[in-house]
Amino acid sequence: MKKKIVIATLAVLSLLFLLSMPFVGGSSLDYGSILNWQKDTPDFQIFYNIRLPRVLLAFIAGAALSVCGMCFQSLFRNDLATPFTLGIASGASFGVVLYIFLGGPILLNMYLSGTSIAAFSGALLALTIVFCLVKFKRNAQLGDILLGGVAINFFFSSLILIFQFQSENSKLGEMLYWMIGGLQIMGFEQINFVVLFVVFGLIIVFRNLKEMDLLTVGEDIAQSRGVPVEKVRRQLFLAVSLIVGAVVSVCGPIGFIGLMGPHICRRFIGPGHKHLFWASLLFGGLFLLVSDTIARCIFYPTELPVGLITSTLGGPFFFWLILKGKK
Repeated sequence: MKKKIVIATLAVLSLLFLLSMPFVGGSSLDYGSILNWQKDTPDFQIFYNIRLPRVLLAFIAGAALSVCGMCFQSLFRNDLATPFTLGIASGASFGVVLYIFLGGPILLNMYLSGTSIAAFSGALLALTIVFCLVKFKRNAQLGDILLGGVAINFFFSSLILIFQFQSENSKLGEMLYWMIGGLQIMGFEQINFVVLFVVFGLIIVFRNLKEMDLLTVGEDIAQSRGVPVEKVRRQLFLAVSLIVGAVVSVCGPIGFIGLMGPHICRRFIGPGHKHLFWASLLFGGLFLLVSDTIARCIFYPTELPVGLITSTLGGPFFFWLILKGKK
């Protein structure tokens, strides 16, 4: 009963914030024209094309990253695993840095972002390297995959530093701003791109929740219960990689949500993935939504990248959580 109450509370809070946050901003709008659906007014255009898509993207990205963190923490049986463990974020960042360095246009057209395509391509490159490692090394263990992800992180981080060192100041600022992580979008086109991969990945994760319970205990026990360990592992790796690649391609590498969300929810919900899945999804979306609202309003008219807010809020809270647990 307690688990259902926690999930229901998160669901109600998420719904309230999703309905109210588009109306919150540093500058006030004429909400009469918005509620009356007066499409020709500037206030309606700001609300519909800027604030509303951003709020939806914040919730979707936070929910997706939190669930991905839950998956990797279960697969690697490590509470410090994150959605970026396999080097996907580094690969995406390298794709964007290389694209900006070569002088590619930010917008290919009004519906397609060049940096998003570059980031997604870089994420797929990192994913391909990891899968090649698993394929060509017989009996690859989780430790081998984890070390491969660390190596990919270091490799792409080195390449990023090389291109940044050789870049002009204007391009360097653009690279750094993207790598902090932000939700600056206009319209719903990029949200449609993210939702396609997020829904596909979440369906795969949801179908393997029972198997993840057994994998958390141990692979030998899971195999003895009839779980096809290698098949489930590949499916979850693919699902998480596609979700993270899509999210990072639009939002940049927003850190800490995938690490903190599942860990906090696990303390209130327990390790069972049937309830932990929904709790992580709702908490992650709610946390990033609130963080982005703070980023938009705290230093108005200057806007902070939301990645700074998640790190600032998440770091001390996670440290406090560790101390509380030891106490």
